[in-house]
Amino acid sequence: MATLEGRAPTGSHVEMTEMVLPPDTNYHGTVFGGRILQWIDIAGAISAQRHCRCKVVTASIDDMHFVVPIALGDTVVLKACVNYVGRSSMEVGVRVEREPPTADFREHAATAYLTYVGLDETGKPTPVAPLLPTSDEEKRRFTNAETRRAFRLARRKALLAGRD
Repeated sequence: MATLEGRAPTGSHVEMTEMVLPPDTNYHGTVFGGRILQWIDIAGAISAQRHCRCKVVTASIDDMHFVVPIALGDTVVLKACVNYVGRSSMEVGVRVEREPPTADFREHAATAYLTYVGLDETGKPTPVAPLLPTSDEEKRRFTNAETRRAFRLARRKALLAGRD
């Protein structure tokens, strides 16, 4: 098997913009959490695909916490980047910001960490290119992602053990 050439996190950057429209909102006039999760998953998948240059599937989404409500008419900006790469899996961090239509600022609304798995032509997991963090920020994200990965694997092991 050929060794895959490593890639920098910057090649996986995604910035996606959405406007909150009436079908996206609940009776409070705020966006459905599921709609935000949909946008997060799309931005994350694009980021993962940019890194591995193959099809990906979502394996998990970590805990999701909304910091501030996002209202009808707000612009939502999603920023995604690969933080960590295992053999066939990648952690992608997605930051969600809201931008009110009457203001010239953005506000942090949510952060999510998702795990994607690279797939070969037959739909089976395939090795993906290693991640080569260079900046202090990229190295910090990589280290933090390693910690989250250890927690995910332990949680997965516990969940699978509980199926007996």
